[in-house]
Amino acid sequence: MIKENISLKGYNTFGIDATAQYFSTFNSVEQLAGLLESKKLITHNPSLITFILGEGSNILFTKNVEGLVLKNEIKGIEKIGEDENYVYVKAGAGESWHQLVLFCINNNLAGIENLSLIPGNVGASPMQNIGAYGVELKDVFYTLEAFYLAEKKMIQFTLQDCEFGYRESVFKRKFKDQFVITSVTYRLFKTPRFNTSYGAIEQELQSMGIQTLSIKAISQAVINIRSSKLPDPAIIGNAGSFFKNPEIDAEQFKELKIPFSGIVGYTLDNGRVKLAAGWLIEQCGWKGYRKGDAGCHAKQALVLVNYGNATGDEILNLSEEIIESVQKKFSVPLEMEVNII
Repeated sequence: MIKENISLKGYNTFGIDATAQYFSTFNSVEQLAGLLESKKLITHNPSLITFILGEGSNILFTKNVEGLVLKNEIKGIEKIGEDENYVYVKAGAGESWHQLVLFCINNNLAGIENLSLIPGNVGASPMQNIGAYGVELKDVFYTLEAFYLAEKKMIQFTLQDCEFGYRESVFKRKFKDQFVITSVTYRLFKTPRFNTSYGAIEQELQSMGIQTLSIKAISQAVINIRSSKLPDPAIIGNAGSFFKNPEIDAEQFKELKIPFSGIVGYTLDNGRVKLAAGWLIEQCGWKGYRKGDAGCHAKQALVLVNYGNATGDEILNLSEEIIESVQKKFSVPLEMEVNII
């Protein structure tokens, strides 16, 4: 059933009080197709936008949504095949990402333990090519199924089709708002390939007293680290990392190290250097900054927060001030990771 003038405050982790002109949920492809047909009858305007909402963990609403907001609640996690080295797991796009991680750990399936506790649903994982602690979604991605809105039919996407990049895919640019991801199939390792070199994982494993490495131990270490420095959206509104870590060429990094000896950077396979956006922002004095109810988190400068009643515009304005100050101090452009609506 399509409802009118529904508040989206409880449907986005920033807690921004925007309104959907029309709103409904769906838990199957058939229900999605039916709602799209109903849209023509109810709105009397088939050209109104259709906005697909997952967990709302990577969105900043700066205005009300004029059109139909459909919340994806397609559930289900199942093993659909295996071969000598891999097990293939299919999950509904409306499943919690972290619940999928726990399913894999409980079934001794390796590959996404470093991505523990990332907020959001399964459907967002390929859109963003989510990543953390040295692992990206593309490392375990196999295929996905998506509903093509223009032709009302299902299409399968392979790894190559998705054109994954750093927090990028075809669904964020070339095919933006054209497909509804309904399920994702992952290729998980039967034999773990432990990745503990990134961030503070090794240090946390030591403090946990881990003697024998396992995917469960790595997952718990990541959970501990994330919980210690990232705010819980249930307590303080936020969307996790607001900015991407910028990449610069090696020569610029060398030049920046002269005045800024403590600058944090990681050399990539292509020779470029990925900088820690949080460090850059902190050096510009934003960490812990607050203006009204919009602020920069006290423990992690990469996270912008809503302390209660901030508007989307107030959060956006703060982000633009941060971008300007980092550009002025370091000549490094920051790019938003969060989707601005």
